[in-house]
Amino acid sequence: MLIETLGAARDMGRLNEIVGVLVRHGFGDSVRRLGLADRLERAGHAIHWDHVADLARLEPPVQVRLALEELGPAFVKLGQILAGRADLFGPEWIAEFEKLHSHVPAVPLEILLPQLREDLGGDTHEVFARFDMEPLAAASIAQVHRAQLKDGTEVIVKIRRPGITEVIEADLRLLSRLAALAEAELPALKPYRPQLLVREFARSLRRELDLAAECRHAERIAANLAELPHIVIPRVYWTHTRERVNVQDFIDGVAGGQLERLTTEAGFDRRLLAERGAHAVLKMIVQDGFFHADPHPGNVFYLSNNRVAFIDFGMVGRLSQRRREELLQLLLGLVERNPQAVADVLLDWTGDDHGVNLAQLETEIETFVDQYHGTPLAQLSLGQMLGDVTAILRDHHLGLPSDLALLIKAFISLEGMGRELDPDFHMATQATPLLREVVRAGYQPKVIAMRTWKTLRRALALAEQLPHDLSRLLRNARRGRVHVGIELAHLKRVGDQIDRAANRLSMALVIAALIIGSSIVMNVQGGPTLLGLPAFGFMGFLGAVLGGFWLVRSIWRSSHGRSVEDED
Repeated sequence: MLIETLGAARDMGRLNEIVGVLVRHGFGDSVRRLGLADRLERAGHAIHWDHVADLARLEPPVQVRLALEELGPAFVKLGQILAGRADLFGPEWIAEFEKLHSHVPAVPLEILLPQLREDLGGDTHEVFARFDMEPLAAASIAQVHRAQLKDGTEVIVKIRRPGITEVIEADLRLLSRLAALAEAELPALKPYRPQLLVREFARSLRRELDLAAECRHAERIAANLAELPHIVIPRVYWTHTRERVNVQDFIDGVAGGQLERLTTEAGFDRRLLAERGAHAVLKMIVQDGFFHADPHPGNVFYLSNNRVAFIDFGMVGRLSQRRREELLQLLLGLVERNPQAVADVLLDWTGDDHGVNLAQLETEIETFVDQYHGTPLAQLSLGQMLGDVTAILRDHHLGLPSDLALLIKAFISLEGMGRELDPDFHMATQATPLLREVVRAGYQPKVIAMRTWKTLRRALALAEQLPHDLSRLLRNARRGRVHVGIELAHLKRVGDQIDRAANRLSMALVIAALIIGSSIVMNVQGGPTLLGLPAFGFMGFLGAVLGGFWLVRSIWRSSHGRSVEDED
């Protein structure tokens, strides 16, 4: 299957290497179940099973992390992206995936120079006044060198590793086929949706390969944050920026991982830094819908005058206007402890609810949020609450869309960094004023008028198109080419509500029948008696009373639940 569909011999060697790494790291059983080992051995490729027993003693998350590290850049990036999927993986997996942010060996400058000369249009000494031979940092896709422009400006030069595109494209082809095979042959992996994960990963990784795109992201965010003078985004030097190289301002400050240097004597106010960093990221997410998706300590610097600088915009998140409105509802639901609002948004986000007990899921979400009722705002951990909610979804094998997974990862990382700066930092306290400001802004007359105008224009456009669409529909109907598909969202939840209403109605009819029947029996002479009354009539009235108590209690509980939610 997989071997025959690879199509090109160039991928066979890499496939053999991948299988070999998986076997060495304790995944031999999965390789055999997929049929890869047998097919490769029949094709003449040797698979070495040495030391498998030693590696198999490690915990599965550690085995996976070691395998990803050995498999190279594409798989390292895959692990880094999976580190943000708390909706799919438990804390022990996320902790191992986060270790993949470590540095990789740098490429010797001699190997980089021919490519760099081609991109810059000249030798480094012709373009720069100074170019440092030793890199500042090296990652899986690119490495960074410090330099100085002819006018004395200190800059960094980010250079893509030579040949990395070809390696990554080959790995993406194999990953796509492996994901399809794994989803078909290993049912336990189905809840993780391997094919969807690989498709999203491929899009993200191809964007990161374009170093000029990273600079466009930086300039867009810089424009959005222009009203915040205490936020610094590196300036881009487009004269020297290409797809394989970019040149940006060198940020000279205290790295996010060197908090011990942020002392009062050095002029830093750690509480103010936390508030400013949080406000900037919240503005990116809630107001702009375009945000830095990886704000870990390595991508944040603290500068003099309590300024905050963000670097490395290779991974960004995008939120549509509709998503932002849903996000506002979710975050306000969390900070205001409104469980129904949280449940409604999450159930809409998860989308594919086949086989899920929606009533149970909704109850769990409501119970979780309701436990914070009465808790002071300053004691809420918004990042922890988001993490716990995604854990509930994970238990029900529900995954969030990729843009929302990135968003939640950014929130959790941001709150963690804020707490490291200032133990008294509370994301909920910082977020609430901005969230309410954005909600109020959405109800301004100008905004409402603009939305109304857009809706009217769409309606007019549809009205103009309607005669043509009807004509085409009738033409296709005459030719027998019309297919009707009906999809009912959350049908089970609606069905449960209808079922409960039908049960109450049925009970009311039974009670009415008992009362009428018992009244008739009471007037019939003869037959057994109970307490001086006709026995069957007495028992009928008793059953009607008990049924009435059940019906009243059921209706009261339902209406009481709704009133409690309204009060919250």
